[in-house]
Amino acid sequence: MTKKILKLALCIVVCEIIGIGGAFFTSPAVSSSWYTSLEKPIFQPPSWLFAPVWTILYALMGIVLYLIWQNKSLVKLFITQLFLNFLWSVLFFGLKSPFFAFLDIVVLWILILVLTIKLFKFKKLTGYLFLPYLLWATFASILNFSIFILNT
Repeated sequence: MTKKILKLALCIVVCEIIGIGGAFFTSPAVSSSWYTSLEKPIFQPPSWLFAPVWTILYALMGIVLYLIWQNKSLVKLFITQLFLNFLWSVLFFGLKSPFFAFLDIVVLWILILVLTIKLFKFKKLTGYLFLPYLLWATFASILNFSIFILNT
């Protein structure tokens, strides 16, 4: 039992560390003149909402990673989407490129969708745990696209 709890904790911590890595690029940029000068759509959530949402989503991803640990093909897809998730922060906030971030998030969204479908087939619980991430990524894609359009 202790070994399973440690493995679950490790999976959650790994996902949260990826989130912290992305925040390394995001946090300083949010208060920068570049970001504050961007036109944003009226449906842009308040900045304070992003950290708790992502913390929850990364925790759910960690639980999913724990549950799929033995399935190599699912883990490969999971790691790929996690990398693209991190890369989005680098592109949008680090490189200040809503365009390249949007290209990244389109590929990321497709991977999340494919992975969600595969997770439902693997074990319904894993699909349900991943579904909030798909929904948030859908919203984030629309938000990213809107910021790109409003600022070109």
